[in-house]
Amino acid sequence: MTRVERRRGGRDTLLKGGRIVDPSRNMNDIGDVLVRDGKIESVGGKIAGPDGADVIDCKGLVVSPGFVDVHCHLREPGREDVETILTGARAAAAGGFTAVCAMPNTDPVTDNQAAVGFVLKQGRAANAARVYPIGAISIGQKGEQLAEFGEMVGAGAVAVSDDGKPVVSSQLMRTALEYARAFGIPVADHCEDPTLAAGGAMNEGLVSARLGLRGIPSEAEEIMAIRDILLARRTGGHVHLCHMSTKGSVELIRWGKDRGIKVTAEACPHHLSLTEDAVEGYNTHAKMNPPLRTMADVEAVRAAVKDGTIDVIATDHAPHHNDEKARAFADAPNGIVGLETALAVNITWLVKPGVLSITDLIDRMACAPARIFSLPGGTLAKGAAADITVFDPTAEWKVDAAGFKTKGRNTPYAGMMLTGRVHATLVDGQVVHRA
Repeated sequence: MTRVERRRGGRDTLLKGGRIVDPSRNMNDIGDVLVRDGKIESVGGKIAGPDGADVIDCKGLVVSPGFVDVHCHLREPGREDVETILTGARAAAAGGFTAVCAMPNTDPVTDNQAAVGFVLKQGRAANAARVYPIGAISIGQKGEQLAEFGEMVGAGAVAVSDDGKPVVSSQLMRTALEYARAFGIPVADHCEDPTLAAGGAMNEGLVSARLGLRGIPSEAEEIMAIRDILLARRTGGHVHLCHMSTKGSVELIRWGKDRGIKVTAEACPHHLSLTEDAVEGYNTHAKMNPPLRTMADVEAVRAAVKDGTIDVIATDHAPHHNDEKARAFADAPNGIVGLETALAVNITWLVKPGVLSITDLIDRMACAPARIFSLPGGTLAKGAAADITVFDPTAEWKVDAAGFKTKGRNTPYAGMMLTGRVHATLVDGQVVHRA
């Protein structure tokens, strides 16, 4: 399957009277969108739909390019008890995501063309959000020997990453950037110095000291971030820095971009909304890697998302079994589910306070990720794949994890009132989720 192959056909769809927001075309107007044969046929103004078209009333709703998540964990193969590609793709659609990129830290690791092909096959069968595999940087994610990039890209991988583990060897990272450049794909790195982070369970600071938990200093992230930026400068390769969380990392990314280095970066909704204080009471649903940081870090990352220093908002969706999260804090696994809360968290903590406009948010969640990872979507231009998200930016709802499409229930937002809810998600013109 190529990156644009998909199921096509079916009924025409007319989205009526919505607020069309498409940053890729500088569009923010009330109007209609006509979808025909899986593609955008016409956008804007009043459109007389063809007979038999499925009409969706979008009055009071935002119609945007479909969201693209460049960083999620779908757990299949190996941990189907906590998530499958089917449940993950359905959760993505429910969260307004028309495409997700699946990280390779599965069992076995997605480090060869057969494994990449398996992820694509399961994604097609799910018939929900598109699923794009990310191949491993190293064989078995052991950080020793480079995986075969060419074969994985040929099979459909859209990037490489050892996410979940840092690439400790600078020589291996350099070689990865050189090889990835030849195939035109980004190298997405989990920035963590394992010697500084060893044994850490949360951010190093006053809260960790009070709780008696070993902390992870911000330098553990920043040392690897600047190393990757310098290696990207040396090689000319494209490094994508995953889940940035500190003020120092923001300053380093800005330094790199100011010098024309090919560095892009992502931040996650939880690092844009919560601080280390969420760990109080030893709440394992607030345990993640990188850890929740200080308010000064949160404010710096928000500012970086606003000015484009951080290009993308990605979920780092990481489901775990309830029994695993019920362990003592230091022993519980890192990660939270995020696909079905991302939009609302971003609107609640970024749009409502005026940090981002709706246009900026859509750019960071749809246009920029599609562009950076060279994926279809990210636009409502005529002839583009009809990957569309329709959402209500004012709808308030209470987070109830029991109603999630994902198998995971590990969310720090349970019981909170959030603003912003997905109304419909279309992939290749087909409605794959409708509230």
